[in-house]
Amino acid sequence: MDHELDATIRRFIRDETGLTPVVAAAKWRGGQLVLRPGKPGVQEKALPIDTFLNRVVMPRNRLRTLEQQVHASEMPDDQKIMLQGYITGCYGSLTSCNVLFANDDDKFVGSGGDCSGYGLRTTGWLLPSYLSARLFD
Repeated sequence: MDHELDATIRRFIRDETGLTPVVAAAKWRGGQLVLRPGKPGVQEKALPIDTFLNRVVMPRNRLRTLEQQVHASEMPDDQKIMLQGYITGCYGSLTSCNVLFANDDDKFVGSGGDCSGYGLRTTGWLLPSYLSARLFD
């Protein structure tokens, strides 16, 4: 397959699915996440940070897809707002992982963050003003 066509197809799939490459912050690259039990004699668990970051990004991508599905659905606005509240809460719960990301656009944003888009700064989902007022006032 032509390299340019292959790159175009990959870019299209990433754009349509919301899947984006994520880079760990320079200080974490090649590092390990070590889980050390508080109970003596129990072996600690080490996990490469890149692996952990990928495991954090997977639910982020699924939340992004869920967010797009909610936005595109024909359900009533009050149900969309309720579901978006749960999604935003999930993003908020994951904000402690933001220290791992090299790019600010990859970071999680909960309800206290940038509310111009839902959940992630990169979702591109802007609220109509009448919904925005109901959600964030």
